[in-house]
Amino acid sequence: KQWYQRRVAITAGGSGKTFTITGGAERYKDRGMIPRSISHIFQSFEKNPTSVYTMHISYLEIYNESGYDLLDPAKEVTRLEDLPRVHLQEDSEGNFHTRNLTVHQANTEEDALNLLFMGDTNRMTAETPMNMASTRSHCIFTIYISCKDHDSPTIRRGKLHLVDLAGSERVSKTGVSGTILNEAKCINLSLHFLEQVIIALSERSRTHIPYRNSMMTSMLRDSLGGNCLTTMVATVSLEKSNIDESISTCRFAQRVALIKNDAVCNEEVDPKLVITRLKKEIQNLRDDITLAGREVSTESLTDEELLMCRESVNKYIESADPEETLQMDADFRKIHFCYQYFKHLIRQATASRPSSHLTDASSTPQQQLLPAQVEKEITKLKDLITQRDTEINILVNLLKKEKARIAGSGGENVHNNRQDSPPPRNKPATQPNRNVKNLSKGRQEAFDIFRRDYEHNRAIEMNKSELKARMKEAKQIGGLVNKSREKINSLKSSIEQRRIAMAVQGLVTADNPASVMDPKEEELKKHIKKKKVPTATLR
Repeated sequence: KQWYQRRVAITAGGSGKTFTITGGAERYKDRGMIPRSISHIFQSFEKNPTSVYTMHISYLEIYNESGYDLLDPAKEVTRLEDLPRVHLQEDSEGNFHTRNLTVHQANTEEDALNLLFMGDTNRMTAETPMNMASTRSHCIFTIYISCKDHDSPTIRRGKLHLVDLAGSERVSKTGVSGTILNEAKCINLSLHFLEQVIIALSERSRTHIPYRNSMMTSMLRDSLGGNCLTTMVATVSLEKSNIDESISTCRFAQRVALIKNDAVCNEEVDPKLVITRLKKEIQNLRDDITLAGREVSTESLTDEELLMCRESVNKYIESADPEETLQMDADFRKIHFCYQYFKHLIRQATASRPSSHLTDASSTPQQQLLPAQVEKEITKLKDLITQRDTEINILVNLLKKEKARIAGSGGENVHNNRQDSPPPRNKPATQPNRNVKNLSKGRQEAFDIFRRDYEHNRAIEMNKSELKARMKEAKQIGGLVNKSREKINSLKSSIEQRRIAMAVQGLVTADNPASVMDPKEEELKKHIKKKKVPTATLR
């Protein structure tokens, strides 16, 4: 995902700003925007296991234009002055940096919520006529997120500011004095400076943006007019006496809505990887220069140098990293010794293998060094040979059956040609195909190739065609015979009904059924004879 710098701002006076941001502590469903944002971010982390995410959190309080770190775990806080003061510093490029603001890593959602709880506990609150527990300071809860994909040097960074602004107050209406009056002045002044920045950003013609007027606008500089997406939630009071403050809040929110920023993804190359790569390149260049300009020494290597060379070679061989390199000084004596040590290790490994004389000369070094893989490959090949033998036996059996069928069908064809009768039904010509349908794909292809190249295949196909034609003719004759039989049965039934009717009329007696000639019956008998003639001819 692309993480943009964004800011969520809340403004109004005594109408539920802090409850919207942090939520209530009594019920889970009353949790505010910060706990919900933390939960949503960690859920997004779990949905993308292919990337590595890191989260850091800071919590800043701005009280009377002074910054305090709410997440300082080094001291026990009993009052506001016990918190470390946060200062702003500007570099030569105009970017502001904080000093004494701690940033804590949160590996789980529980860690992040614990940091939020600790910061809320240290916040400055006071009782005012408008609110029994009014927050007298601005607070900025910042979440820093970095994302890095596996096997990628690119890092994406993002920052989320969740800002809880103190509510503006009209001193003439509240009638406060003393410390609360001084707090109200600072709150109203910082909100006024924030409004000036918002107005300047909404006007495209403005060239100067007054960020330096207050600490809060300086802290939120990159989250107001920089590479960010800004969202504002305005809370208003329902009381009629606060209608002027509600209208002012809505106008302020309308000005914020006019700000338009084009946010892009913050991507950069991991500086650690770049530094490591550049150091490696520098070392390689130095070695090349040394080899090019150094004379070959004739002195022997010391025992310590020989031991160091052996350890370097062993480390290189035992490393599972495919990008591992052999770290060696630019010295020809050490290079030659490493080659000799490599040769010694290979000869030692070859001599310690008992079955090396039985090894196939064409086998690769990887196969010789990995006997477990070789055994696995041998087992796989044996299984393949067994499978091929089984397929060959099946094809041989099919071939024998096919020859027996051809021999039997050949004699029957001669007998059938003499008798002019259809092939016997107890041996259909398609019987081998039924067996072929049960074969696997590879066996089916092998059988098709065999049948195509068989020398008597043409005669077999001709016999099949002839058998199919005779079978079709036999079916047609059978249909005609069945129709004639049905017609004869119908005529006989008509004769019987005719005789029964004549017996009822007394024209025919049981002793002499043919005493009276019935022309209708004679006509039906003639029809029966006509129907029997084609049947006899077919037989």
